[in-house]
Amino acid sequence: MRLACRPETRHSSAPMTSPATAPSSARLVSRFEEFASANEQAIDVALGAALIARDVYDDLDVASVLARFEELAGPITRLGLAQMPPEAQALELAHYLYERQGFAGNEADYYDPKNSLLPDVLERRLGIPITLALVYCEVAKRVGVPAQGVGFPGHFLVRIERRIESNLPPVMVDPFFGGRTLDEKALLSLLRRVVGPSETLRAEHLAPASPRIILARMLTNLKAVYLARGENSRALLALDRLVTLTPDAPFALRERGMLAARLGSIEVARADLNRFLELNPEGTEAQAVRARLQSLGAARHWLN
Repeated sequence: MRLACRPETRHSSAPMTSPATAPSSARLVSRFEEFASANEQAIDVALGAALIARDVYDDLDVASVLARFEELAGPITRLGLAQMPPEAQALELAHYLYERQGFAGNEADYYDPKNSLLPDVLERRLGIPITLALVYCEVAKRVGVPAQGVGFPGHFLVRIERRIESNLPPVMVDPFFGGRTLDEKALLSLLRRVVGPSETLRAEHLAPASPRIILARMLTNLKAVYLARGENSRALLALDRLVTLTPDAPFALRERGMLAARLGSIEVARADLNRFLELNPEGTEAQAVRARLQSLGAARHWLN
């Protein structure tokens, strides 16, 4: 179900983009709904991130945003990074992206929504871990470096795979702090700061994240930022995109339904909350949802 509610205000102009043309290897879809309906192998994270940003910037040229990655990668395409070991690849990429190109984690204003919007990240060279990881991986793949995003708890990371069979683990990179590499001790320390002092590092913490999961996490971040700023209609649109991307994710449906109810979209709220109960009929969350549905039913009767 697509919500009709849109943000009260939208920016009329996007950050500056170059006039370069986008790669012609694939047709660029123009609607998020069409994009989200593709199978997992066809999901392009950079394209998805650009389409999400177009909800904020009406005039965003998606093709030009994507072409920025070709421009970024251009100066290092002849360095032979593909033939280097992953430790050297990480050093070269860190030097190029963070020292020469000036990308950095936005520690001063971490919760600025621009940190989650791809055109702004490319323009300002500032972001949060997940958007900087996107930039890192997009540049890496254009120069032959097998880098993938990792949905580490609380702090998105990048892993660089080893091309030859080896007993050594992949190289883990922190895209927020200068592209530094993290050994097992550093990873465990980071995990315990985020989750708790008794947590243990497990293989799933370091597993590559699927494109759909990466975009879902980006949208979840945006939603949280907008809610904290009181921009509820923007948060609702982020949830709308999240549900479109992951239509059977119970808690996305529940959260969109609850927020829609607060904003007066009762029919949308009822549909989302009923679907949540179909997918998740037990537990304390289900009890709260049933109670909310009852109150919505009473409100609907009063309105009639």
